[in-house]
Amino acid sequence: MFTRIDHIGIACRNLDEAIRFYRETYGFEVTHEEVNEEQGVREAMLRINGTDDGGASYLQLLEPICDDSPVAKFLERHGEGVHHIAFGTADVAEAAATVRERGVRVLYETPRNGSMGSLITFLHPKDCGGVLTELVQARTDGAPSAE
Repeated sequence: MFTRIDHIGIACRNLDEAIRFYRETYGFEVTHEEVNEEQGVREAMLRINGTDDGGASYLQLLEPICDDSPVAKFLERHGEGVHHIAFGTADVAEAAATVRERGVRVLYETPRNGSMGSLITFLHPKDCGGVLTELVQARTDGAPSAE
């Protein structure tokens, strides 16, 4: 059902400072930046490595762009740090249906647009050992993201 850890989402108050830290400390470079209005964040994807299935693993740095976004609320309650883990899958709707059948609450009825043209959904953290979990179907047509 899952092919890799797609990314680890990290909530930060200042995206530019976080990028600088990961670049200077670990040598990671930004491979993609965007504003996701639907999720209320400005984000940067830092590629860690590639995988045999053609996907990659990333760190996703998330800065809220509005005070009522989920990431802003997370920062208020917990401060900066790991926000979620995301698993890559070939079919996000099918994977969501499978985990739903196993008793896990899926937060979106239908997948939504995510980073780099992907399709995503989230699983309720109370059903996943306290970990907010994202399912990601990467864009595979090679076209640039429309976002």
